[in-house]
Amino acid sequence: MSIHRAVQVDRRCIAAVIRLPGLAWLLVLAVAVATSLVAPAPVARAADTVALTQGAVRGVTEGQVTSFRGIPYAAPPVGDLRWKPPAPPASWEGVRDAAVFGPSCIQAPYAGLSPTEQSEDCLTVNVWKPAGVPTGARLPVMVWIHGGAFSIGTSAVPEYDGTHLAERGVVLVSFNYRLGKLGYFAHPALTAENPDGDLGNFGLMDAIAALAWVQANITHFGGNPDDVTVFGESAGGMTVDYLMTSPRARGLFAKAISESGFPRSPLPSMRGGDPSSAESQGVAFAESQGISGEGPGAARALRDLPAEVVAGITEGADPDVLPVTMPMIDGKFLVENVDDAFAAGREAMVPFIIGGNSWEAALMGTTRSDPEGTLARLGPHRDEIAGAYPGDISTQAQNVTTDLVMTEPVRALARLHAAHGAPTYAYYFDYVPPSQRGRQIGTPHAGEIVYVFGNLADQPFLAGGREHPAATAEDRRMADAAVTYWTNFARTGAPGSAAGVEWPTVTPDDTFLQFGPQRIQAIAHFRQRQLDLLTDYPDALRIPPP
Repeated sequence: MSIHRAVQVDRRCIAAVIRLPGLAWLLVLAVAVATSLVAPAPVARAADTVALTQGAVRGVTEGQVTSFRGIPYAAPPVGDLRWKPPAPPASWEGVRDAAVFGPSCIQAPYAGLSPTEQSEDCLTVNVWKPAGVPTGARLPVMVWIHGGAFSIGTSAVPEYDGTHLAERGVVLVSFNYRLGKLGYFAHPALTAENPDGDLGNFGLMDAIAALAWVQANITHFGGNPDDVTVFGESAGGMTVDYLMTSPRARGLFAKAISESGFPRSPLPSMRGGDPSSAESQGVAFAESQGISGEGPGAARALRDLPAEVVAGITEGADPDVLPVTMPMIDGKFLVENVDDAFAAGREAMVPFIIGGNSWEAALMGTTRSDPEGTLARLGPHRDEIAGAYPGDISTQAQNVTTDLVMTEPVRALARLHAAHGAPTYAYYFDYVPPSQRGRQIGTPHAGEIVYVFGNLADQPFLAGGREHPAATAEDRRMADAAVTYWTNFARTGAPGSAAGVEWPTVTPDDTFLQFGPQRIQAIAHFRQRQLDLLTDYPDALRIPPP
């Protein structure tokens, strides 16, 4: 996909996302960021070969970084392996070319966003490392988890290119994981055949398998398996939170960063008689395909369904409707909701960065089209809460919603983790590039990604029917600071200092680092008046988002 095409489809994706009803908006990652400041993939100039457990792979070197793409980390989850835990990958003879990404995991077309190459056989990793770094160099490792509502997305988009992070002396890994019903699905027939008990979080199992692959192989790329930082955004950030609480992920990472991970999002149970349980939803899907029963025949019939049908790629499907899926509490990989685990001190006690953006409500179109209806959801607290937010009613509705679904839950989780003695850092990304000022009230969902990866456009380009300017010096300073903080954290467990500003821990005074439109600053008692109001009225936090 060309970079101009990637940006164009992303803008259609965002436009469709904000029309989603109910809770669906909460789950969506715009795969390319709303700022549209993106850079093309590097051009190959040289080759490099690394010997792995599975066999040798040959990557490409561009400048000071060597990249490897499309390396299998698990067996293809097809046929009898569909809806099974990921199995070990096969070995190969000779040298495997690793110059191109593997197929994206199969997914329904959505809002014009459809990877050009996708397959049910999609479990691959990508690695960027400093060129010439020898085996055993033991560099810090960063493992990126892409977002996309657990239903769409891929590791193969330009914004996730790991070149600039590798230039800072880390090894960057990204991977694909199963999506939609192929990734998160439960049915009594599948449960009955599984000797390990209730299993439905196959996409999360893939993430754990990818981390296990890193443990087994990253030394060959010069990485340190004892110094892994896992980070992700939106559904990827939520996955980071799940990894923090999953008993099956312990010991696979040493640090974690959750970007816009909606930490107070309740999960459905896997089993139970209510229609919201994952198995009830699975039975309803099976019956829609003419499959009934709970025995081996039903399991075989489900696995015989075409992957396109399971993924929702059917004739007449509405491309503006996202078939949302969610992880579930299965008693094995996920045993409780994230906020409950943190409250009880059952999360991984590792250094943790958590944060969100200042305009997460960009995903929620009704905050602008019906601001009064949005604020009315606050019930008797409407006037008191809205009165703490300056601006017109539309701005109030958007900022209240952002704080309800992101900023206040981020503060709550950060407080809990810090109270257990783990180093904890919180951020609020509020940088708007000069080209967008006056057009948006803050940083939209996913808007921080190009800065965290340092992937800004060098030249003006056309997308979405208008010209976008090249990144400014101010944009680049912000990206340099974000890359510095993130890679400092990967190296030391503390984000340290960038642009002359030290990033302190959350305790004892609720300090957030704000990436602002003019400067970066550490602010104690961050947004205390607004966030305290939301904390004092927990019923408001349970109001269904518009």
